Amino acid sequence: MSHFAKVIDGIVTEVLVIDQATINTGLFGDPALWVQTSYNTRGGVHYNQQGEPDGPGLRKNYAGIGYTYSAILDAFIPPKPYPSWLLDEDTCLWVAPVPYPAEGGPYVWDEENQAWVEVPKPQTEAVAL
Repeated sequence: MSHFAKVIDGIVTEVLVIDQATINTGLFGDPALWVQTSYNTRGGVHYNQQGEPDGPGLRKNYAGIGYTYSAILDAFIPPKPYPSWLLDEDTCLWVAPVPYPAEGGPYVWDEENQAWVEVPKPQTEAVAL
């Protein structure tokens, strides 16, 4: 079985585990609306069962409801997380205008200030036994 995404006006509306022959019957609507996707693909890379990269990915990313399908790039693109982020056309993933810090963290993106902000570590209290 394969995964197929139903694409209407460039937006993924449904994702099914189904075979091409069943899609071709028309029981799930116009077969031309269905585009194959790969569950093991992210950022243009296909990953094997062990989670290791093993070749180029099908359509850059696994499709999800609300994703965009670009016929020009032949790729599924996730929703844009922030207005300032830019599309990396090689991976079809969104990237922040400022690189994620290499040290410390974790960080969250602050759109208003266009910066990564470190998440405060939770305070722990010593418990007397």
